Amino acid sequence: MPEFKRPHALADVTTHYCPGCTHGIVHRLVAEVIDEMGIEGETIGVCPVGCSVMAYDYFECDMLEASHGRAPAVATGIKRANPDKFVFTYQGDGDLAAIGTAEIVHAATRGENITVIFINNTTYGMTGGQMAPTTLPGQITQTTPYGRNPDVEGFPVRVCEMLSTLSGVALAERVTVIDPKNINIAKKAIRKGFEFQKNKQGFSIIEVLSTCPTNWGMTPIEALDRVRTEMIPYYPLGVFKEGDDKMTNEFFLPDSADRAYCLWEKCSHISDFTRTRKFRGFVLRS
Repeated sequence: MPEFKRPHALADVTTHYCPGCTHGIVHRLVAEVIDEMGIEGETIGVCPVGCSVMAYDYFECDMLEASHGRAPAVATGIKRANPDKFVFTYQGDGDLAAIGTAEIVHAATRGENITVIFINNTTYGMTGGQMAPTTLPGQITQTTPYGRNPDVEGFPVRVCEMLSTLSGVALAERVTVIDPKNINIAKKAIRKGFEFQKNKQGFSIIEVLSTCPTNWGMTPIEALDRVRTEMIPYYPLGVFKEGDDKMTNEFFLPDSADRAYCLWEKCSHISDFTRTRKFRGFVLRS
């Protein structure tokens, strides 16, 4: 029977995370993947600003700290300067989906060959539980004391669904770590993200639905149940995109019988595009 022990890539220290927080589980999964792939000495991680701001103390691989939301930009520079290294970012929803929206979208659309671990707990954790872009409708936070009202604060951002529409994205998958079955699925997804980078397939993002018992005002068990009953229905688990789908300069179907008449100089109905994975681009709806 395999021995259950701390991964070498995970530092032997006590973390600062609250009881019941699932950051520790995700840290372990990332470290296990690094160990199993034998890439600790070839891996560079980028920390965010947020609850995992001190993740550089918890991984044994090289780590850098980025300004709030800028981890994808920092990772881009690291990867381009060191194309043979494995580069990953570890970001929360406030860091990635709020102040870092521009960075994540543009890194994704450029197809930067990096792996993003995105922790979605529907709140700003470190700063006291304010509304985040991922906060659910009706959810009470420090800045939405009567619950998030979509008519006032807008709707939550579904990051994987949004990024999966971009041609530079090779992998977009959402998982959770609320039970052993899902933890195993999450580990496979993280491993896949690093394998995609190894194969130079482009940008990968693994979104992990996580808990925040402290700011949710719940026990750890109640928080796990909330992920299952409230978060997953709004943020469904699964693969939203997998495989190379970069758009080419051929902006039309090669078969004229498909009525692909939208050439660059004649794109007058751009809003009427329909996705066509088979031909790796967009075509005008016929």
